This record gives sequence, C-alpha cells and structure tokens, in this order.
Amino acid sequence: MTITQLYYVLAVAEHQNFTKAAEKCFVTQPTLSMQIQKLEDELDILIFDRSKKPIELTEVGRKIVNQAKNIVNESYRIQDIVDQQKGFIGGEFKLGIIPTVMPTLLPMFLKAFIKKHPKVKLKIEELTTDEIITRINDGHLDAAIAATPLEIDTIKERVLYYEPFVSYIPKSHRLHLNKKIAVSDLDINDMLLLEDGHCFRDGVINLCKAFKNNTEDSFQIESGSIETLIKLSNEGLGMTLLPYLHTLDIKESEKDNLHYFNDPSPAREVSIIYHKSELKMQIIEALQASISGIIRGAIAFQNVEIISPKSK
Repeated sequence: MTITQLYYVLAVAEHQNFTKAAEKCFVTQPTLSMQIQKLEDELDILIFDRSKKPIELTEVGRKIVNQAKNIVNESYRIQDIVDQQKGFIGGEFKLGIIPTVMPTLLPMFLKAFIKKHPKVKLKIEELTTDEIITRINDGHLDAAIAATPLEIDTIKERVLYYEPFVSYIPKSHRLHLNKKIAVSDLDINDMLLLEDGHCFRDGVINLCKAFKNNTEDSFQIESGSIETLIKLSNEGLGMTLLPYLHTLDIKESEKDNLHYFNDPSPAREVSIIYHKSELKMQIIEALQASISGIIRGAIAFQNVEIISPKSK
C-alpha cells in the first residue's frame, strides 16, 4: 500500500470516474486503474463497484476513503514540517472568500501579500459559507475567509477583524432623519435583504429578531449583491444594512444615506478558517498577519456587539 495509491483512490471517489481522476492526478488512466487494482488485490476487497454508472464506493470502500483522507493529509504534513523548518512560505494555496467580504477585503491586502510572499501561488474563489465548509472538509480548500463563529468540530477559526453593520437609509424612509439608529428601530418588513445562502443575510435577520416569512401588508425584495440593494434602496424600496468596509467606497452623493448604530454597534466577526489538521500553517499565519495589519487602520470601531451568522 502506498500514499500514491490512496491519492488515486480519493480522486476516483471524488470524480466517480477513472478517466477524470487520472486527469486530475496527471497520469494515464491505465496507470491509475492498475495501481487501484493492485491495492484492491493486496487488501483482497473491492473499493469501487465498477458495475454502477457513475462508479460508486462499496461499503468497505467508504470506510477506506475516510481513513485515506487522514493518511494523505498527514503525509502532506511532512512537507509542511520541512517548509517551516526552512522558513519557506510558498507553493499553491487555495483560498475561499465569502461574497460579502471578497470585493472589499481582497483589494486591500492582495497586492501587498503577493509582494511580500512572491513564492505563494494563491488560487482564490468566491464561495458561500456552506460551499467553503464542504470544500475544507473534502480537502479542496486550504483555508477561507468567512463570517464566524461557525462552531464546527473539524474547522478552526482565527479572528481577523470585527466589522460593524451600517444602515443605508434613503431620504424617503421613516428613519432617514435619525442621526443614529437603534437596533429596536429596525423592521424586517421594510428591509432589503441578500438572497438566501448569504451569511450576512442571516446576521441581519438575527439582528432584527422579528423576521416573518409571509406578510400581507408589505413586500420583500432579495438580491444577490449589495450593490443592487443600494440601488433598490435609492429607488425608495426600503432600507438595507451594509458591512462597514462596503461604505468606504460609497459615492459622495450617497453618503448622507449612511447611518451608524448607537453603541454597542452590531458587528460581524470575520475570520480565517481552516481544517483542524492545520496544513500549510505558515501561509495561513502569513495571511492573518497581512490582513490584520492592513485592516487595523481601516476599522476604528471599538465598542461592538457580535451578531452570529447562524440563523437562530
């Protein structure tokens, strides 16, 4: 039994196809099939049911795949130990970022990080929190930036910053003349929300405390982007809440629509998250240091109350 054979097994289990798995592993399909066959012969079992389309794991195959993930991850740790001993920060690093963080945070730190760590090859994807959790647990992401706390046993969290919520209230809205907003002023029935699946939406709903799925005397609009929510709000269709960093690039003509909360300001916790196996920690720590150093000057709020992204 070899690490390479287990790596091939994981690839077939993921793609449910020998040809696609071989492409991922950069080997020919006959080579991959032969190595898996050797492993099955050695163990005297079948890992895959090849009669099914797509290919499926056998019952014992599922148990082997679960253990193979641990073994392959631990094998990667050896290279991590060597890299850390040499002080090397480099190699491919797959990073996921949630949509409400990506457009504001990425431009703030990416250029400086690449300049400081030119040997790191970042592969960045915009993903929802649920997609991020799945990919971290499956080993397809090295780390991610998301709203926390998530409280998942397999995932560790390191807080990067606390980002306050800011109200965006058009001139036609009942709260526009208020200099500051209290949480008790909010009404979910005149709130523009992000679509389901966004953790920022869940935070807003938790903040309002009075969410109703159906209302007879009002309508509800949901959108996939914060920019669209701002445009809809400008049309007088309701107010919305923005993450603080999104307000830094707001148009001068729209700044009068920004209203801050009374202390303590509701805020979300944003963290870098990664698998408990703690692979590639030297790059994770470099990202944390780079982001924390830049964000410290951008967010000056001190008195905040963290709103969980989880629906209550």
